Amino acid sequence: MTDQHTLITRLELIALIGIGGFAGSNLRYFLETVSPGLLSTLLGNALGSLALGVLLYEAIYTGVITSETRLVAATGFLSSFTTYSTFALQTAFALVPLWMLLNVLANYALGFGGILLGRTIVARYQRRVTA
Repeated sequence: MTDQHTLITRLELIALIGIGGFAGSNLRYFLETVSPGLLSTLLGNALGSLALGVLLYEAIYTGVITSETRLVAATGFLSSFTTYSTFALQTAFALVPLWMLLNVLANYALGFGGILLGRTIVARYQRRVTA
């Protein structure tokens, strides 16, 4: 592979990550307009964790999705769709300490739960395909 071909391939990948980021941040903004505040951030983080779990475990169990596609989806789309900074800021600005605690617990529980659910989905899919 020539150096020029490698450069073009990298630039294409960077552009695709940028497009994925653009799409993810716009979907995140849409969620915020539909349901502003803590709920949209929680929903975005939970759904993003589920999608990341599917991507991660798909790579482990089946490997059908290319590494480039996983990179674009995870680094581009999902990193813009989910948001730790907004979660942290909203938690800090919650006026009731109980809401702060519940927001932290819910985001982490649904995040980890989404990853585990993603693993379950991919494992069941893989068992059906190989059966």
